[in-house]
Amino acid sequence: MKWVEGAKEGIVVTVGQTDWNVLPQLNHPQGLFVDTLGTLYVADSRNHRVMRWTQGDNKQGTVIVGRNDAGAGANQFNVPTGLSFDRHGNLYVADHWNNRVQRFSIE
Repeated sequence: MKWVEGAKEGIVVTVGQTDWNVLPQLNHPQGLFVDTLGTLYVADSRNHRVMRWTQGDNKQGTVIVGRNDAGAGANQFNVPTGLSFDRHGNLYVADHWNNRVQRFSIE
């Protein structure tokens, strides 16, 4: 949910169910980040991916990293639980069951 200051009710950004790897369904979202443009990034832990919603996405969202099911490869996660960006725009993802933090350059 997105809550605008002073609002009496929130805005649904996306919905979740337990369907694996279906857009825009989330399965155990763990971490999120909102940048200065209002773009929302979510660590979708049980789908092993990071999703992004821009202001005009209309709830669809896109997968920006992950999407290859659970694993230890360069573009795979095993339950991502948190994320953050540095001042250069690099995305850092805490990859829980792989015991690592991965860095990605996001365009």
